[in-house]
Amino acid sequence: MHLPIGHTGVHYEIFVRSFADSNSDGIGDLNGLTANLDYLKDLGISAIWLMPISPSPSYHKYDVTDYYGIDPEYGTLDDFKRLIQEAHQRGIAIIIDLVLHHTSIQHPWFREAAKGPHNPYWNFYKWLRPEEIKARNLATRDITADSDERNPWHSVAGARYPEKYYGMFWQGMPDLNFDHQPVRNEVFNIVRYWLNDIGVDGFRLDAARHLYRDYEETKNHDFWEEFGRKVEAAKPGAYTVGEVWTRPERIAPYYRGLKANFNFDLRLMIEEIVRQEDDTEDMIQFLAYVHAAFGHVNPQFIDALILSNHDQNRIGSLLKGNLNHLKVAASLLLTLPGLPYLYYGEEIGMRGVKPDENIREPFLWDTRDRDKQRTYWRRGRYSTSRSIRPLAQQRIDPDSLFAHYKRLIQYRNSHSVLNNNLSRLKQSGIRQKGTVAFIRYLENGPRVLVIHNLTKDPINVVLSPDEYWCHQIVFDTVPGSQLSKDRVQIPAYGCVVLE
Repeated sequence: MHLPIGHTGVHYEIFVRSFADSNSDGIGDLNGLTANLDYLKDLGISAIWLMPISPSPSYHKYDVTDYYGIDPEYGTLDDFKRLIQEAHQRGIAIIIDLVLHHTSIQHPWFREAAKGPHNPYWNFYKWLRPEEIKARNLATRDITADSDERNPWHSVAGARYPEKYYGMFWQGMPDLNFDHQPVRNEVFNIVRYWLNDIGVDGFRLDAARHLYRDYEETKNHDFWEEFGRKVEAAKPGAYTVGEVWTRPERIAPYYRGLKANFNFDLRLMIEEIVRQEDDTEDMIQFLAYVHAAFGHVNPQFIDALILSNHDQNRIGSLLKGNLNHLKVAASLLLTLPGLPYLYYGEEIGMRGVKPDENIREPFLWDTRDRDKQRTYWRRGRYSTSRSIRPLAQQRIDPDSLFAHYKRLIQYRNSHSVLNNNLSRLKQSGIRQKGTVAFIRYLENGPRVLVIHNLTKDPINVVLSPDEYWCHQIVFDTVPGSQLSKDRVQIPAYGCVVLE
């Protein structure tokens, strides 16, 4: 039986520009990615999320000028179709970043709209006169985790009309108006095109929470519910994951339409407890509360887990390159219930802190003198062969971070409970300092106990009577763990799985 995308497996986020270069122009491209699909298959990846690949004036391509095309820097539509075909032959799904919240000011829709209020495209965007903006107290917005634009209303240069357009992120990205039915119709045409004509397997939805302002958030929920129906009708089983960063009970309604949403708060928590070598945050209790909120809206919710992504400082830098801490973070990511995402290069410990270009540096395949496919659109500042051991070196070292990721992913992929991203969480009776312990189970099915030692010392973990069903250790990340009666000896920074 073939399960829907996201129900099993581990996903991998790629910034195409930085991943692999096939034509020696210094810019990563689709053919470079296609040439490295075997690497991802070998690592155990089941789906790739590509950051935007459509034409755009910016290096990151989050301001789209053509929703139906491929940016020539990255290749052609035929290159992309070949990538999909080759990925599918290896059992890897392709998910693309869909940036519906805004377009580029160079998009034909906005170029038309900017001609004035009588243009048929005027209502594709949000316009207000200055006196209206003032009267409704909308002139400024609070800086949020995803946008530091304080003054979101912008004038069109040389315009002969007074109205300003709304651009939450900056003036080069005008927000689309989802109250205007023709905008929705265009969006659903775009969805059908990529799913059916081109063959992608789903979408990551950028800025999903911001199609409407905070005070109209229920309209967001309604739109994504409609969006989910259109996606399912176009391609049953297609996957959707939203970028929605807020409190769990406010994320929950997005599960009416989207199958998954990223758990940003958990990312912060993992970083903190790994650094402190103690679960000061009571992570499992927090997750139980989160999952209850999500499950109330959609019992089939998928909790999408990350350690970092293209918008956040890399976990390699946050944990100061500490190999033991990075291994513990990986162990948590890949054993907690939900769907884990790796940000490209995370598996080799790549580093980077904002501004954004520094967290999107070239992937290190090998040392510079031997690396024929490394991109050089910009020089690495945080991730160079001096600071990070390239993949070629880590591949042959059984103690490397890469080896740790690979072994964990492959065990996870082979296990009926760990690989089920809809398996649920139960709190264990273990409350020992320096540990994180939890049970994952399938409804009316098997269960496992997972225990992490966060510390530099071996820990003798005492099982509570609730865990006396555990008879054997089936997996450990560090050799030397032992189970005897009601105790588990776990080496420093080790993780064990018991059945």
